[in-house]
Amino acid sequence: MKVKDVMNTDVITCTPEETVKNAAQVLKKRRISGLPVVENDELVGIVTETDILKLLKTHSVGGDLWLPSPFEVIEVPLREFIGWEELKHSLESIENKPVEKIMTTRVYTVSPEDSIETASEKMVKHRINRLPVLEKEKLVGIVARGDIIKSLASGESESLID
Repeated sequence: MKVKDVMNTDVITCTPEETVKNAAQVLKKRRISGLPVVENDELVGIVTETDILKLLKTHSVGGDLWLPSPFEVIEVPLREFIGWEELKHSLESIENKPVEKIMTTRVYTVSPEDSIETASEKMVKHRINRLPVLEKEKLVGIVARGDIIKSLASGESESLID
Protein backbone atom coordinates (compact mmCIF):
# COMPACT_ATOMS: atom_id res chain seq x y z
CA MET A 1 0.00 0.00 0.00
CA LYS A 2 1.25 3.46 -0.85
CA VAL A 3 1.11 6.74 1.01
CA LYS A 4 -1.27 8.15 -1.64
CA ASP A 5 -3.80 5.48 -0.61
CA VAL A 6 -4.00 6.67 3.00
CA MET A 7 -2.93 10.33 3.00
CA ASN A 8 -5.25 13.24 3.68
CA THR A 9 -5.29 15.63 0.72
CA ASP A 10 -7.23 18.35 2.56
CA VAL A 11 -4.16 19.73 4.30
CA ILE A 12 -4.67 22.51 6.82
CA THR A 13 -1.64 24.81 6.84
CA CYS A 14 -0.48 28.08 8.32
CA THR A 15 2.07 30.72 7.41
CA PRO A 16 5.27 31.59 9.28
CA GLU A 17 3.78 34.96 10.26
CA GLU A 18 0.68 33.45 11.85
CA THR A 19 0.57 33.84 15.63
CA VAL A 20 0.96 30.93 18.00
CA LYS A 21 -2.50 31.75 19.37
CA ASN A 22 -4.10 31.43 15.93
CA ALA A 23 -2.23 28.21 15.20
CA ALA A 24 -3.31 26.76 18.57
CA GLN A 25 -6.91 27.71 17.84
CA VAL A 26 -6.75 25.93 14.46
CA LEU A 27 -5.26 22.82 16.09
CA LYS A 28 -8.06 22.80 18.66
CA LYS A 29 -10.90 23.58 16.25
CA ARG A 30 -9.82 21.04 13.63
CA ARG A 31 -8.79 18.43 16.22
CA ILE A 32 -5.35 17.96 14.76
CA SER A 33 -1.94 17.99 16.40
CA GLY A 34 0.26 19.61 13.76
CA LEU A 35 0.24 22.14 10.93
CA PRO A 36 2.60 22.30 7.98
CA VAL A 37 3.94 25.85 7.63
CA VAL A 38 3.83 27.07 4.04
CA GLU A 39 5.23 30.21 2.44
CA ASN A 40 4.89 30.94 -1.28
CA ASP A 41 3.59 27.39 -1.86
CA GLU A 42 6.76 25.97 -0.29
CA LEU A 43 6.91 23.87 2.87
CA VAL A 44 9.16 25.76 5.30
CA GLY A 45 8.37 24.01 8.56
CA ILE A 46 5.84 22.33 10.77
CA VAL A 47 4.32 23.48 14.05
CA THR A 48 2.93 20.93 16.48
CA GLU A 49 1.23 20.82 19.84
CA THR A 50 4.60 19.81 21.27
CA ASP A 51 6.24 22.97 19.87
CA ILE A 52 3.57 25.06 21.59
CA LEU A 53 3.81 23.13 24.86
CA LYS A 54 7.58 23.68 24.94
CA LEU A 55 6.81 27.39 25.35
CA LEU A 56 5.03 26.67 28.61
CA LYS A 57 7.92 24.97 30.40
CA THR A 58 8.04 25.95 34.04
CA HIS A 59 10.55 25.16 36.71
CA SER A 60 9.41 22.93 39.54
CA VAL A 61 9.86 23.85 43.16
CA GLY A 62 12.42 21.91 45.23
CA GLY A 63 11.26 19.07 47.45
CA ASP A 64 12.68 20.14 50.84
CA LEU A 65 10.21 20.93 53.59
CA TRP A 66 10.47 24.41 55.04
CA LEU A 67 8.49 26.33 57.58
CA PRO A 68 8.01 29.99 56.81
CA SER A 69 9.22 32.74 59.10
CA PRO A 70 6.71 35.48 60.04
CA PHE A 71 8.15 37.66 57.25
CA GLU A 72 7.84 34.85 54.73
CA VAL A 73 4.16 34.41 55.61
CA ILE A 74 3.66 37.88 54.14
CA GLU A 75 6.28 37.48 51.40
CA VAL A 76 5.09 34.13 49.95
CA PRO A 77 1.66 35.34 48.75
CA LEU A 78 3.31 38.45 47.31
CA ARG A 79 5.97 36.36 45.57
CA GLU A 80 3.26 34.03 44.17
CA PHE A 81 1.25 37.02 42.95
CA ILE A 82 4.32 38.38 41.18
CA GLY A 83 4.93 34.90 39.75
CA TRP A 84 1.36 34.76 38.42
CA GLU A 85 1.75 38.22 36.89
CA GLU A 86 4.96 37.12 35.19
CA LEU A 87 3.22 33.97 33.93
CA LYS A 88 0.28 36.02 32.63
CA HIS A 89 2.67 38.37 30.81
CA SER A 90 4.62 35.41 29.48
CA LEU A 91 1.44 33.76 28.14
CA GLU A 92 0.40 37.00 26.44
CA SER A 93 3.77 37.26 24.71
CA ILE A 94 3.55 33.59 23.67
CA GLU A 95 0.15 34.15 22.07
CA ASN A 96 1.51 36.90 19.83
CA LYS A 97 4.75 35.13 18.91
CA PRO A 98 4.93 34.22 15.21
CA VAL A 99 4.87 30.52 14.35
CA GLU A 100 8.25 30.86 12.61
CA LYS A 101 9.87 31.38 16.03
CA ILE A 102 8.77 27.96 17.30
CA MET A 103 8.23 25.79 14.23
CA THR A 104 10.43 22.85 13.40
CA THR A 105 12.33 23.65 10.21
CA ARG A 106 13.79 20.21 9.60
CA VAL A 107 10.72 18.48 8.28
CA TYR A 108 10.72 14.82 7.32
CA THR A 109 8.54 14.17 4.30
CA VAL A 110 7.38 11.35 2.04
CA SER A 111 6.24 11.05 -1.55
CA PRO A 112 2.77 9.83 -2.53
CA GLU A 113 4.50 6.86 -4.18
CA ASP A 114 6.37 5.82 -1.03
CA SER A 115 5.07 2.74 0.75
CA ILE A 116 3.28 3.07 4.07
CA GLU A 117 6.12 0.99 5.49
CA THR A 118 8.57 3.75 4.51
CA ALA A 119 6.30 6.35 6.14
CA SER A 120 5.93 4.21 9.27
CA GLU A 121 9.69 3.70 9.54
CA LYS A 122 10.32 7.46 9.31
CA MET A 123 7.68 8.17 11.95
CA VAL A 124 9.12 5.64 14.35
CA LYS A 125 12.77 6.53 13.67
CA HIS A 126 12.24 10.28 14.11
CA ARG A 127 9.53 9.99 16.78
CA ILE A 128 7.01 12.03 14.83
CA ASN A 129 3.27 11.64 14.34
CA ARG A 130 2.79 13.00 10.83
CA LEU A 131 4.60 13.43 7.54
CA PRO A 132 3.84 16.05 4.92
CA VAL A 133 3.54 14.46 1.49
CA LEU A 134 5.47 16.28 -1.23
CA GLU A 135 5.28 15.78 -4.97
CA LYS A 136 7.74 17.82 -7.04
CA GLU A 137 8.44 19.95 -3.94
CA LYS A 138 4.72 20.82 -3.63
CA LEU A 139 2.63 19.88 -0.58
CA VAL A 140 -0.07 17.49 -1.82
CA GLY A 141 -1.10 15.79 1.41
CA ILE A 142 -0.28 14.71 4.90
CA VAL A 143 -0.17 11.26 6.44
CA ALA A 144 -0.51 10.68 10.16
CA ARG A 145 0.05 7.57 12.24
CA GLY A 146 -3.70 7.29 12.66
CA ASP A 147 -4.23 7.24 8.89
CA ILE A 148 -1.95 4.23 8.56
CA ILE A 149 -3.51 2.44 11.53
CA LYS A 150 -7.05 3.07 10.21
CA SER A 151 -6.16 1.66 6.80
CA LEU A 152 -4.66 -1.46 8.36
CA ALA A 153 -7.58 -1.91 10.76
CA SER A 154 -10.19 -1.52 8.04
CA GLY A 155 -8.57 -4.28 6.02
CA GLU A 156 -8.05 -2.04 2.98
CA SER A 157 -4.81 -3.81 2.31
CA GLU A 158 -4.58 -7.55 1.90
CA SER A 159 -0.83 -7.21 1.85
CA LEU A 160 1.33 -4.47 3.29
CA ILE A 161 3.66 -4.67 0.32
CA ASP A 162 2.41 -3.57 -3.11
